[in-house]
Amino acid sequence: MAVQTVQVVTLVVFAAVFVIAEVRRSHIGVVMFAAAAGMGVLVAGLPLDDVVAGFPVDILVLLVGVTFFFGIAKANGTIGRLVDRALIGVGDRTGALPLTFFVLTGVVSAMGSPLGGLVMAPIGMSVAHRRGIDPMLMALAIGTGLSAGGFAPTSLFGIVTWGTASAAGIALDPLTLFAVAIVANLVLLAASYLMFSARSRVPVAAGGGRPQEPGETEPPAREPFTATHRITVVAMLGLVAAIVVLALLDAEPDVGVLAFVFGAVLTLIDPDSGRGALKEIDWSTVLLVGGIITYVGVLQEIGSVDLLGDLAASLTVPLLAALVICAVCGLVSAFASTTGILAALVPLAIPLVQQGGLPGWALICALGVCSSIVDVSPFSTVGATLVATTVDEQERPRMTALLTRWGLSMVVIGPLALVGALVLPAMAA
Repeated sequence: MAVQTVQVVTLVVFAAVFVIAEVRRSHIGVVMFAAAAGMGVLVAGLPLDDVVAGFPVDILVLLVGVTFFFGIAKANGTIGRLVDRALIGVGDRTGALPLTFFVLTGVVSAMGSPLGGLVMAPIGMSVAHRRGIDPMLMALAIGTGLSAGGFAPTSLFGIVTWGTASAAGIALDPLTLFAVAIVANLVLLAASYLMFSARSRVPVAAGGGRPQEPGETEPPAREPFTATHRITVVAMLGLVAAIVVLALLDAEPDVGVLAFVFGAVLTLIDPDSGRGALKEIDWSTVLLVGGIITYVGVLQEIGSVDLLGDLAASLTVPLLAALVICAVCGLVSAFASTTGILAALVPLAIPLVQQGGLPGWALICALGVCSSIVDVSPFSTVGATLVATTVDEQERPRMTALLTRWGLSMVVIGPLALVGALVLPAMAA
């Protein structure tokens, strides 16, 4: 079978698996992993070891490590105490909480590693549960904050994007890229407020007591911190500090491994909480992400992603080509590493700048942000973590469905909005 035919067939099967699994109500991750093995070995002729090597062990470590670590903090009551303090500080300003977590997540993400912002997910989702905020709104607040902060000149998305552009001779001010990312994600946060702030429920009282009645403004009781709680808070601060310090030392921190290290210390101190934290690990999400990314690895190995990029570059209308390549970046990034996609696909924009007369800074900004705003898809690290840290297990299927729709809608909305707001005016200037 010709190489290009194999590339097209694997792309068609990739899309078909989603449809079939959804119709049959089967676990997409399990079906996708089996499809990756079948297509990789039988159609593409890849060794089985190469196919299996595409399983994202790093994401598995991240998801399990983070959910286990914060599961301990939840089991021993530390997160509950921190949530109580947060609610006391905010008072009746419940609507300000998502914006607060947007800012906090953005600050952490700007400190070297965008995924470092994921340490805010368990706390933010617990606050949302306690305060009666739609978990979808809080998830999008955290996701957009991570995307905005990730494009800071000090963070990985920003460094990879403007560094790759600079190496290709495209002038791009890193602060301009950062500003575009902030504005774009603030717009998305505002849209999420409009879409999800109306869905509320009766807030949960502090300490798991009786539900608060609507209109009840009395703050939760201020329960004291025990020695275990203080040690856990120190561990949480230590986790964040370790991420920041390693990033400043140009050593990309592995958030999952660090979470395991601090989690191991806590479980030795409080074995009961460590055992209780095991049930907080969302293995269904791990399998979902693992199966899909394994298939995407097959697509990358046989050149299907490059085929899409070459198709975009071959279009005779530069503006249409810009839309296509931004959409391709978004689509692939929704299922794979955003950093890897930025490094691999930003160079595909170079021919459009050199031959199509497109403004380089505008196209690269659009491409970078389009690759990041889809990360709330539950098939990516960020989205999977947001689903896994949703407190109410009955809400997780809804979260998976809504985050899928939101993430995939950004594949279309992102390119149209960003190319229209950046590239088109720059071409006319």
